[in-house]
Amino acid sequence: MKVWPGKPYPLGATWDGKGVNFSLFSENATGVELCLFDRSDPKQETDRIKINEYTNQAWHIYLPDARPSQLYGFRVHGPYEPKAGHRFNPAKLLLDPYAKAIAGNINWSDIFLGYQTGRAEADLLIDKRDSSANMPKCVVVDSAFDWADDAYPRIPWHKSLIYELHTKGFTVRHPKVPPQLRGTYSGLISSPIFKYFHSLGITAVELMPVHHFADNRFLIQRGLSNYWGYSSIGFFSPEARYAAKGVFGEQVAEFKNMVKALHHEGIEVILDVVYNHTAEGNHLGPTLCFRGIDNVSYYRLLPQNRRYYLDYTGTGNSFNMIHPRVLQLVMDSLRYWVLEMHVDGFRFDLASTLARGLYEVDKLGAFLDIIHQDPILSQVKLIAEPWDLGEGGYQVGNFPVLWSEWNGKYRDNVRRFWRGDEGQIEELAYRLTGSSDLYEHGGRKPSASINFITCHDGFTLQDLVSYNGKHNQANGEENRDGTGENLSWNCGIEGPADDAEVLKLRRRQKRNFLATLILSEGIPMLLAGDELGRTQQGNNNAYCQDNEISWVNWNISQPEQELLEFTKYLIKTTYRHPALRRRKFFHGRKIRGSKVKDLIWLKPNGGEMTDSDWSMLWAHCLGLRIAGDEIDEVDEHGNKVIDDTLLVLLNAYDKPVPFILPGSTAEQWELVLDTCKARDKDNKLLIKGAGLYRLEACSLSLFCLRKNKE
Repeated sequence: MKVWPGKPYPLGATWDGKGVNFSLFSENATGVELCLFDRSDPKQETDRIKINEYTNQAWHIYLPDARPSQLYGFRVHGPYEPKAGHRFNPAKLLLDPYAKAIAGNINWSDIFLGYQTGRAEADLLIDKRDSSANMPKCVVVDSAFDWADDAYPRIPWHKSLIYELHTKGFTVRHPKVPPQLRGTYSGLISSPIFKYFHSLGITAVELMPVHHFADNRFLIQRGLSNYWGYSSIGFFSPEARYAAKGVFGEQVAEFKNMVKALHHEGIEVILDVVYNHTAEGNHLGPTLCFRGIDNVSYYRLLPQNRRYYLDYTGTGNSFNMIHPRVLQLVMDSLRYWVLEMHVDGFRFDLASTLARGLYEVDKLGAFLDIIHQDPILSQVKLIAEPWDLGEGGYQVGNFPVLWSEWNGKYRDNVRRFWRGDEGQIEELAYRLTGSSDLYEHGGRKPSASINFITCHDGFTLQDLVSYNGKHNQANGEENRDGTGENLSWNCGIEGPADDAEVLKLRRRQKRNFLATLILSEGIPMLLAGDELGRTQQGNNNAYCQDNEISWVNWNISQPEQELLEFTKYLIKTTYRHPALRRRKFFHGRKIRGSKVKDLIWLKPNGGEMTDSDWSMLWAHCLGLRIAGDEIDEVDEHGNKVIDDTLLVLLNAYDKPVPFILPGSTAEQWELVLDTCKARDKDNKLLIKGAGLYRLEACSLSLFCLRKNKE
């Protein structure tokens, strides 16, 4: 095969229409070999080519005869000195960190370990068995794709509603999705799914990890898998197991087609990305990619003993975001997904790890600073999971401007309130109105708060109101894994599952949570299936359950259908009322030309809350009057949008509360919804101002002000 010197940039394998340039960064390697494989027999190495060119820490070569769909990998030479941090082992075939597609999955055995097993300090002795036959292979990809008139929807934050879903689990059981497309990228853009998205009213899908990932060996040994996918090993490659049309590069075009189709329907695509760690685990993990390419560059190592890894993630390793080449890799990956794959934003898993300097989380750290300066990435939606497992890792409210955050304090407070915990209403007032206590001081807006009650990690909404403890036995860890929600956040309701009153209260609690979420200022995030009453049978850590425990069940009963209709109505209601989608925080000030404040907190007697009222630990009921006269928004003609005044009443007591509605008898309040029952489409209840409303036990009501006609 012809060999030319090639170029150090771009990194990875690049098809230019005539041949392929290969480039691999390794600061400490002494040599690199490019290994080629054939699609007809991916286990068989057909050629091994020594790379002689080394420029700016990149090993590069150009093959004029190589073509798209060519399978390849690398062997990297250098010292095997674990105590010094070096774990080079040319016997282990390595994935290209910049591979645009990866074919195949790992067939686990000890052959992937870079060290000899069965010894006291096993990882200190190199293992020279060849791993190539059982390794996945990188694929050269032709990036050409007809995007036609594709355009980023660019939906304003304050009009967004995020829907978190799993690419496979969402469609794999859908009876109307063609069987060959279920569980795939193509399945997400099938006609019944589009119809469902539009009927629900979401504006963005947040896809759980679709970067190519590896199943953990211990899970395979238990007959399980890494279903969630938080174990990335290919930051440029769409996960091949979600592809319906092929894995030798076809998955790239299929993913692009999915994004293009979603954009055509006005739906944004947000990726849940995992740059904080990789699938290679701790010092006893496999050698698949980064460890064998340049361990001391790619990973955070203990300064006092570089044999071991710093671990802020609970996975065994942490990516070395203070190394310039690692930062480059992450930034190149992010830009690739925006520019080449057309995604609209990212949710960063355990984002505090990415912001750590030497040890502490630094909101002015290199990663965040580079994001702010990047002309591409600074313009997309950026969402942080603002915590990790290291000391000082809980950083809710502390990320800089441009960033939104999963608001864990919102989740916790709303759960506590509806569970009936004491002393919650003062914090609840902040959470319902965009969490200004967390975000306003940094110059951010309500859109900085991604509000959620449930997410992939933890109980589903159905299980939150149904169980008083986790049931994770199927995970094979004797129910020791997962968060202790039985002690902290569970809102399970005691009583037999077939008791009519218990079922009634559980259904009401689900409506309470959904209504609170959708009506709160900030950006709501809905977990896929919660609106359908999806259950994981009490499993609050279903990361390894690629089965009916995790998959969305579309065969629902009448109560679940009623919950779905309630959710649709709820979402449509917020779109009709811009007062519920504000771009700025409330300030409790009187609005122009009116004696009414933009926001008033009310007691059940109709009076305004005083400072002493907020400190009453036993209080579980309050009202919120939102003046709709002045909305910071204009319509398509440039006219100021005038909205109705709204009233939200919340009662977490286990008994009804008589609530005096504010205003004069010259005004009427129209009931929009009441969570004590599934929506009654014919309900036109009107109550005059200063009139009494029976706010049922454990319920939420929404009213709209109507002026009396003289």
